[in-house]
Formats: sequence, C-alpha cells, structure tokens
Amino acid sequence: MKVLVTGGAGYIGSIMVQMLLNNDHEVVIVDRTKNSTVEANKRAKFYQQDILDMAKLEEILKTEQPNAVIHFAGLISMEESTRKPELYFKVNTFGSLSLITAMLNAGINNLIFSSSAGVYGNTDVVPIVESGVKKPTNPYGESKLLVEQMLLWFWRTKNLSSLSLRYYNLAGASSDGSLGETHEPETHIIPLALQAAQEGAEFKLFGDDYPTTDGTCVRDYIHVVDLCQAHLMALSSLINDPRHDAYNVGTGRGWSNRQVVDTVKKITQKELLVKIEVRRPGDAAELVADSTKIKQALGWKPQHSDLAEIVQSAWEYAGKQ
Repeated sequence: MKVLVTGGAGYIGSIMVQMLLNNDHEVVIVDRTKNSTVEANKRAKFYQQDILDMAKLEEILKTEQPNAVIHFAGLISMEESTRKPELYFKVNTFGSLSLITAMLNAGINNLIFSSSAGVYGNTDVVPIVESGVKKPTNPYGESKLLVEQMLLWFWRTKNLSSLSLRYYNLAGASSDGSLGETHEPETHIIPLALQAAQEGAEFKLFGDDYPTTDGTCVRDYIHVVDLCQAHLMALSSLINDPRHDAYNVGTGRGWSNRQVVDTVKKITQKELLVKIEVRRPGDAAELVADSTKIKQALGWKPQHSDLAEIVQSAWEYAGKQ
C-alpha cells in the first residue's frame, strides 16, 4: 500500500513512517521541515512542503496517488494555543481543510486523522468514552474538534472515509531507539523532567491545586510505538471498510504529574529540583481514556504503555542525544 504521511519528519510521524516501511508499505512524506529523521527514513520519498499550500499539495497527491493519507502535521501546545489562537486555527484547522480539499481534487478518499483527547476538555465522567461531551478548554482542542466535525460532513457529502484517533499523552522512543521526542521548544512533561534530571536543573510543575488526588493534573500516558500501531491497524481497517468514525487511544490508567516526577526519579536515579508554578492556561484537570471501542473494533491493545517502560524508553533515547 502507498501511504502519504503529513508531518512525517516530526516525532510521531517519523516513527509512523519507520513502522510503515518495516511493514512493506511505500511511503511519501510531506513536511515543512527537513531534519535528521528524513535521512533515517530515507526509503521514503520526501517533499518539503507546507500543508497550507493547497495547490502544491494537490499536485503532490495527483503525482503520487497514495491509497491513503495519515495526517499528523500541526501545532501541539495547548498553552501556546491560548496565546496564539489565530495560529492554531490557521495551521490545524485551515491546514487540514487545505489537505482535505487537495485530497478530494486528487481523488484520494481515505484519511487517518491525528486528533486529540483535547477535544473533550474537563469532563465529569472518567474514563472518557468517545460519545462524551466535548468542551475543549483551549484553542488547540477546539482546532482538532473542528476538523473532526468537518470530516463528518465530508463523509456525508463527498464519501471521504476517515478515522480520527483521539490520543492522550504520549512519550517514548521507536523500538530500535533511533527516533524519539525532540521538540523545539519542548513542552511535554516527560522529556522536560528527563532533561532537568540530566542537567541537574530546576523542573517546573504547573499547578498543585487541581481537583485530583494529589492536586496535580492526571493524564493517560501511551507509548509512541503503541500509538503508531493503532494508526497502522486503523489504516488497514479503513481500507477494508470505508467509513467515518473516531476512537480513543489510551490505556485507561491515569497518572498524576507528581507520579510522573517520582517515576522519572526512579528510572534516572537522580533527584529533581521541583518548583511548583501556577496552572498553565488551558490545562484540563484529568484526561483518561476509555479505549474499549478501538479494542473491540480493531483488536488493538497497548503493549508498551506502562509508565515506567515509557519513561525508560524516553530516558535511553535522551542519553543518545
């Protein structure tokens, strides 16, 4: 199968590309940034292209004629989105519309969309099921929800098949340890805590007054390899059964920020100088997935998503950088 991956030079995208190649798929990467991951996945064809340029995307899609598109390209910081909402709606929402339009014009009808648990926001029911109330607490979550709503209408009116995967906090590295999380700037708790441990630097923990057991945010953590496996299984399912749907991708187990800090200390055998800061704008108190639906529909289940295994994987990758 030929698959085009937007954001294929990024953290998740590069590991997804590696997995697709290892499963004998032909891969085309579209990413606005060319970096070392492109060389690591040199069997894939690469286009340095921004998804906001619909005409160029259409040209690439018509030339390559992939069987499906996996769409990762986008901005990811909930906190930044509260300061730059216009940027997040432009890149995440309008950028996705640009891609969808280009796909339709090129006759490509299968899309796996990288969505987010951020579409739910604060909820009274945990773990969260896909049919739960969606009240994003930040523009990032809203930008993803808008894309999901568009995809429903494109299915109804244009027969564009799509599966949206709403995943939770992810971390870890590729199975061979060659690819991992290196955002610039970094905003995610596990790589930030590991960096602080490496450098003996202060680690900022945002908020200890949430309505949770220990006062810190609670999140469902998933290993990036498990997440990419879910995308791979969703791709196969969509090709065999064209439809529109959405799935949570998580473990059903929540870990507080304090528990993450304690796990980092245990894995690294280093102390962390923790400084409590005020809450970050847009952070929900608790996001934990009910992933029953994807387990039943696709047979997916996490294999590497114990928090200690995730942190160990990320720590080993950090040690190679």
